[in-house]
Amino acid sequence: MGITVQWVRTSWTKQSRGGKAAARRNSAPVGFVLPYHPAPFAHTVRMHERDGFTPYDEQAMLGDVDVQLREADGRLRVFPRVQPLFALPPRPRRPPAVCLAPGQWVRWQLNYRFSSLTGMQDWTYWLDTFNIAYGPVDHDVFLGTPTFHVDEQGPLR
Repeated sequence: MGITVQWVRTSWTKQSRGGKAAARRNSAPVGFVLPYHPAPFAHTVRMHERDGFTPYDEQAMLGDVDVQLREADGRLRVFPRVQPLFALPPRPRRPPAVCLAPGQWVRWQLNYRFSSLTGMQDWTYWLDTFNIAYGPVDHDVFLGTPTFHVDEQGPLR
């Protein structure tokens, strides 16, 4: 059965934490039209504050995506990894994995806050959105409403 993965990462600094800059960041899409023939690759989209949150897309190997995918008994088990382990906010209790039946898809969102190693630079922030479908899909599948939505975002302060 086919697995379609889209990984959207939005990154910003404190400059986009409020006002018009935050509104622009919050209006960035979390799902995109898939390129033709994405499998067995993952469609990755990156948006950065420094580029005005303009999306840049490319392909990656499925193994490079921070998510565990396991097929068993006609279902796909999906569970994103939290990386790196030192990132905030802390996640003491994570939700369980999602098991997709053919024709279903999940949108799973995680956020992070990082400081520089020396503490000399401002905080940086990420929002990772994993859109994962099991079975054949249309190219615009991730523009719709997911079968499952897991919002694992914590307070970033």
